[in-house]
Amino acid sequence: MSNCHGSHAHGNCKPTGLCPIVTFPEVVNIDEIRDEAPEVKTFYMSFLNKDVEREFRIKSGQFIMCTVFGAGEFAVSLPPSPENDRFHISVRAVGKVTHALHALKPGDKLGVRGPFGNGFPFEEIKGKNIIYVAGGIGLIPLRSSIVHALQHREDFGRIILLYGARSSRDLMYQPDIQIWKQNAGFETFITIDRPEAGWDGEVGYVHQLIDKANVPIDNSVAFVCGPPVMFNSVIGEFLKRGMSEDAIVSTLERQMKCGIGKCQHCAIGRTLVCTDGPVYTYRQIKTLGEQI
Repeated sequence: MSNCHGSHAHGNCKPTGLCPIVTFPEVVNIDEIRDEAPEVKTFYMSFLNKDVEREFRIKSGQFIMCTVFGAGEFAVSLPPSPENDRFHISVRAVGKVTHALHALKPGDKLGVRGPFGNGFPFEEIKGKNIIYVAGGIGLIPLRSSIVHALQHREDFGRIILLYGARSSRDLMYQPDIQIWKQNAGFETFITIDRPEAGWDGEVGYVHQLIDKANVPIDNSVAFVCGPPVMFNSVIGEFLKRGMSEDAIVSTLERQMKCGIGKCQHCAIGRTLVCTDGPVYTYRQIKTLGEQI
């Protein structure tokens, strides 16, 4: 990421690099709120400053710092595609600030800084198969990439989603998944942990879907995001089948405070997740070891 800390909207950033467009909170209006899953809501927003809105550009895998006025600021993944998608965030209520966010209504205001981070390596993976593997809310940081890949379907081979959650109620973006399924060549395999009344899909854990989907290993990249138990089992299965550590990509979650590498709060060894990440290959993640 570039060290430029200016704003595109004010002409202070050079056209190269991934410098953040907003370094001080810009006010956004909450236009719509949707319930996604238990304790998870999606907030659709628009910038009050339309010059900033026109200039705001994201890359799949990046994040923003979101301010709930009077409560605090937190880092959150960006689920919208970089193009032709409504600006939104999906957030689970887990602490003081996110519970304050969940208490808001359409018409209320938030602050937004960013976008920050390196993003997914789309230029490097053209021509490859993409396997998305998500557990629960792990689909949030992958959504942007999925939509972007489908918008550029001709650039990739097979696109496969392996997705699991504790129950059918915990599955994210269910209307989106139904739309994605209509794309030629998009393959979806979904499972829940335990049987439940009315569920006629797969039952079990996400890593068990790898064989069912006949996942290709050669000329493939896997984007994996979910809780540690799921992550470790999925990675183990891919490595057993011969997938390269460099072909497995994930995002690291840390307690980001500044987003621009100044406060060092998100440091893991010599890496700063807010600027060097949050997207890393498994080879990179492995070298960080127990520091994660």
